[in-house]
Formats: sequence, C-alpha cells, structure tokens
Amino acid sequence: METNDFRHIPVLFNETIDSLNISPDGSYVDCTAGGGGHSGEVANRLTAGKLVVIDRDPEAIAALSKRFSSYNNVYIVKNNFFFIKSILRDLQIEAVDGILADLGVSSHQLDEASRGFSFHKDAPLDMRMSMEGRSAADAVNTLPYEELKKIIFEYGEEKFAPKIADAIVSARAVSPIRTTFELSDIISSAVPAAAKRNGHPARKTFQALRIYVNGELDGLTQAVTDMFDCLKPGGRLSIITFHSLEDRAVKAAFTPLAQGCTCPKNFPVCVCGKTPRAKLFKPVTPDADEISGNQRSRSAKLRTAEKLR
Repeated sequence: METNDFRHIPVLFNETIDSLNISPDGSYVDCTAGGGGHSGEVANRLTAGKLVVIDRDPEAIAALSKRFSSYNNVYIVKNNFFFIKSILRDLQIEAVDGILADLGVSSHQLDEASRGFSFHKDAPLDMRMSMEGRSAADAVNTLPYEELKKIIFEYGEEKFAPKIADAIVSARAVSPIRTTFELSDIISSAVPAAAKRNGHPARKTFQALRIYVNGELDGLTQAVTDMFDCLKPGGRLSIITFHSLEDRAVKAAFTPLAQGCTCPKNFPVCVCGKTPRAKLFKPVTPDADEISGNQRSRSAKLRTAEKLR
C-alpha cells in the first residue's frame, strides 16, 4: 500500500478547527491523526508554533511521515494517545494550547479490506488499529460465551447478544471463524428476520469487537482528563465521538471539570472551595449537507472544553 493511500474524510472539519482557536505560535496535539486531515490544517496555520501528531496505526504513521516530511515543526509519534502525558514529557513539552481527538475507526481502516474492520468486505477477521496484539479472530475463537455476550451487549448495545454469542460458540466448535464474512453470516443466522430491516445485523457486533480488541473505552474517561491536564490556561480540548458509548465517556470527564461550588444552597458562604476548571461549549453535530456528502458523519458529535485561566 502506498502511504498516500491512507484515506480519511475528516468530519466537522471547519467546526473542529475553529473550536481550537489556533494561534500561529501555539502548540497543538492531534491525538488520532490518521491521514492528517485535521492536523494538516492546524500545521498550515502555524508559524512559530509546533504540532504533535499521534497515531497507533503504522499505516497512518507512514502516511503522516510522508505528508509532513517538509515540516520542521511537526513531531510524529507512533503511540496510543492514552499515554499523552508521557508522550509530551518525552518531547519536553510541558503544556499545549490545544488538543484534538477524533475517536473511533478511520475511513481507511474501514475501506481497506485487509484490515478486517468491515462486514461489507471479505477479509481475515483482524480489526487491530495498531496491527499488533490479539485480533478479532482470536477473540471470537477463544473467549468464553459469557464474556462474548457481555462484550456484544455492552460495547455493541446489541439486544440479541445472547443469541449471537451462542451462535459464535456453536460455529467455532465445528470450525474456527477466520473471516469477516464467516462471522457476518453467523451473526445474521442468529438475528430474527424482523430485526434485519433496521440495518445490517452484524453492525453492532462488529463495533463491539472492534472496541474490545482495541481497548477503545478502557480508561477513556481518564485519558480525556489527562488530555485536559496537558493544556495551558486558556487552552482547548476538542473531541469528536461517533457513538453514545464514546460520548458518555467524554461527557463523564468534562462534566466535573466545569463544576463549581457544591455547598448546600442554604450556606451563607462557600466552604467547599471548589471552582470550575473548564468552560464547556455546546456540542456540535454535522449539518444536513455534510451528512449528505459523508454518511459516516451522521453520528458524529464534537465536544470542546476550555481550561479556565
């Protein structure tokens, strides 16, 4: 694969760039840089500033290295943004003016059949963003029934999780499940016909397995808090989510940051000493034109928090 083939359509592009309130001499981090859509615009707006781009996908890192080869103020890091504090510490950066995270799977990962993320294309059942560690095939072939059911129910919000997990366990007893189409057919066989009218029956289970394999929700709320801690006063953290589980985790991190005094209303003076650490902006969603041009943007939501001075 050519490195310039890493395709990703950045969602809420203008809204996200605007939310960062970019200063030409500021310092910024793109935690999930992908093909460099958002970060490319950030870099173009900098003069004396610097940009750190992070991704754990080696194909993304190859594309980013090519895209930013002529920039001397862009630092490319192959890692998981969950470790943002140590990443910035290693770069000797104490704090930054803005941080962006575009959560979830990229267009490239979905469209590149060999990555095994999509139920629309037959390929080895992989789904690893980092291309390392346990794959989705490992999960469906080795996890016990109860754990599979829990993953599919909690991460996929799939009400047919017991039936699907049972079908997976029965199928793998006959032969290992190795491809996306094999798994998709097993899921389809377990879901009632009436439920198939509401979209592809494998969508929620594939989402659940992807989240599990990549640990996308494990510690996400803490990671958001760590990102906020890395901001300078006045700095902004902007996060794009694509499903309710991600959004709830981000909201759970943002809400206490904006909380002020918690003393009972009948107290004459504040004794708790708590003051808001952040200003939260109203969440932003795509307009009809963007959704029409990019159906994958329809569930996107942008939340922004500004660190108070």
